Amino acid sequence: MPKQFVVQLTNHPGELARLSETLADRGVDLRAIGGGGIGEAGHVIMTTADDDATRAVLQEGEYTFVEGESILAEVDDRPGGMAHVSRALADAGVNVLGHLFLGRWGDRATFTFVVDDPERARPILERKG
Repeated sequence: MPKQFVVQLTNHPGELARLSETLADRGVDLRAIGGGGIGEAGHVIMTTADDDATRAVLQEGEYTFVEGESILAEVDDRPGGMAHVSRALADAGVNVLGHLFLGRWGDRATFTFVVDDPERARPILERKG
């Protein structure tokens, strides 16, 4: 699974365009992307087809970012599904740095998570059911 990048952006018009144009100019294909912003702070969470080129773009652009292993997780697609998973991570002392929604299949929603302690998180996130 590719790396997941959590990138800090200023919450101004054109910031996402600048980043995505730079990635495109380097031939980097976005695979999944999400984000948001409040006030002056914004962020994007993404996976791409080329981790090395993505990292180079972010470093050259002097972006503040973290990258981590994308851990695939199935979450019950019902009220409380994400609450259950996020509580289990919190109780294990794991901090979620970013997560991306990938889709729904039946009664399951699929996400990828990047966390500060993948070894501790993996048994929680990879649990089925």
